Amino acid sequence: MALALRLLLAFLAIGSCVASDNIDLWPMPQSVSHGGQKLYVKKDITMSMVGSTYSDDKAILKDAFQRMVDLITLNHVIDGMNPSALVLTCVNIVVHTPEDELNFGVDESYNLTVPTTGDPLYAQIEAKTVFGALHAIQTFGQLCYFDFTSRLIELNSAPWIVTDTPRFPYRGLLIDTARHYLPVKIIKGVIDAMTYSKLNVLHWHIVDEQSFPIEIPSYPKLWNGSYSYSERYTMSDAIDIVRYAEKRGVNVLAEIDVPGHARSWGVGYSSLWPSQSCREPLDVSKNFTFEVIDGILSDFSKVFKFKFVHLGGDEVNTTCWTTTPHIEGWLNHNHMNVSDAYRDFVLRSQKIAISHGYDVINWEETFNSFGDKLDPKTVVHNWLGEDVAPKVVAAGHRCIVSNQDKWYLDHLDASWEGFYMNEPLKGINDTKQQQLVIGGEVCMWGEEIDASDIEQTIWPRAAAAAERLWTPMEKLANDTRLVTSRLARFRCLLNQRGVAAAPLAGYGRASPSEPGPCVRQ
Repeated sequence: MALALRLLLAFLAIGSCVASDNIDLWPMPQSVSHGGQKLYVKKDITMSMVGSTYSDDKAILKDAFQRMVDLITLNHVIDGMNPSALVLTCVNIVVHTPEDELNFGVDESYNLTVPTTGDPLYAQIEAKTVFGALHAIQTFGQLCYFDFTSRLIELNSAPWIVTDTPRFPYRGLLIDTARHYLPVKIIKGVIDAMTYSKLNVLHWHIVDEQSFPIEIPSYPKLWNGSYSYSERYTMSDAIDIVRYAEKRGVNVLAEIDVPGHARSWGVGYSSLWPSQSCREPLDVSKNFTFEVIDGILSDFSKVFKFKFVHLGGDEVNTTCWTTTPHIEGWLNHNHMNVSDAYRDFVLRSQKIAISHGYDVINWEETFNSFGDKLDPKTVVHNWLGEDVAPKVVAAGHRCIVSNQDKWYLDHLDASWEGFYMNEPLKGINDTKQQQLVIGGEVCMWGEEIDASDIEQTIWPRAAAAAERLWTPMEKLANDTRLVTSRLARFRCLLNQRGVAAAPLAGYGRASPSEPGPCVRQ
């Protein structure tokens, strides 16, 4: 669609109306009802946990609540006088289970009530787990705004009753620190922004053929493959990132992509290369290759506690295996061709990961090549086309959808409308097979992004996909013009919170085309 036409449609959709029924929440909850009363939020609003069985010893809720309070001020000075009535003084949070381990499939549901009567007047959050309560805090924060007349934080359209739960348990965003190094502060900023739209898995594509930036204590020379001495992550950095994410309800999925995409490994250990002149895939003929993989995954298991690890397996060019004499001899000795060797490499790597307690995710090429040989618990990560997911679940495997034509953020010509309309269950009609699609993921490959432009390349398009993954199917719009104004306001909220989200009009990473208010960009 021509840019001018897209701008016109965005202008008309935003300018003609307020979001449907005055609900500007993103993503749209499962069930929402509201009234018409304005409330004021007390300057020093507090959090209580009356009736909760969760102790909050790790201060997960306390810290999340304070972050929310800081965010809703939007860095304005709150210097208005609190009125004598209709002042929300507290948010009471009731969590019904004491556990706070962020396991895959954890209950993320919540109920949020903001009444207009009571003395004192307080909002109520109820959730089975602390992680559902975190989502409720995010929703509450979106209801609040700074008013320039009263100089107070206000909350319109009370009373509010929100009942909410995610559609899919896996709602991911991939970042790539191998093509360009991303400082720890930038990664943490990405995690923070993910929580605003209720994404819950940071897929960390840590290493690739270009660089190996992470410390591996078992094989300390591996990070000799980093771009530079300063473009690295220590194990302590990785622990810090994981803990930071977990306190915000975000799991961190670590990926090492084998046997291809691994040229950087040989900078520290050259015997991992087939030869000095032919440097990937990893040498399939040497036990040392698998000892290194075992060492990496052993070290990972002490840091990355998520149920899954990603072992890649995509885009494997096996030419080096047939042109390197010692590997060719090994193939002949074992009566194998390169397809057999590729299969055995992937399966052997899977067994290593399983021995360290992981379930394995592999890119779809492994399924396309030898799906019947994969470990039954394998999660197949679909990226090449939309026709693969139905085949994966029909074969009994779980699946994550990331088809590149819709959900690859590095494709700057992929519009937010495409991100919103991409349906993970397309072509899957059997309800049991639908349950095998555990979710989806938008992918921020790093060839042409770094710390300078990652945020505006991710947002707001990732948020469009986030609603697709969170909101019930019956609440999703069939026409993106129906959600344009609401997403535009969410994009402006991201900007106000310090996230450099790009305008909706135009394609990925677009700049404003002319002067004007935020919501019309």
